[in-house]
Amino acid sequence: MTPLTPSLLGGIGADLRSGSLLFVIPAKAGIQGASVNKQPAVYILASKRNGTLYIGVTSDLVKRIWEHKNNMVEGFTKRYGVHQLIWYELHETMESAIEREKRLKEWKRKWKLELIERTNPNWQDLYHTIV
Repeated sequence: MTPLTPSLLGGIGADLRSGSLLFVIPAKAGIQGASVNKQPAVYILASKRNGTLYIGVTSDLVKRIWEHKNNMVEGFTKRYGVHQLIWYELHETMESAIEREKRLKEWKRKWKLELIERTNPNWQDLYHTIV
């Protein structure tokens, strides 16, 4: 299997085929394991495969996804049933996470789908991998 690299993944990823999660943290070189608790992150939720997408940013990924899944967050994700964590990227700083979120929100839908499918081709809900 080809190793995950920033150029291959656009700077991020989870390799589900090998059963392990690997992350590229933009401010550091190389691929490294990372804890998702209390670390800035950008994430994509989906209602289902190829369904409605939501892009968000948080400083506590586990807590924020739990809030989405339990409809604690009023608004878009609750209204449209967007609860599956299908992609996320950890960052060194909240500033870099916010900047990445803004850029991803400008992407065409096709590019977002390609980003998701590079690391999560079966659109598995990744929440169980971060708790």
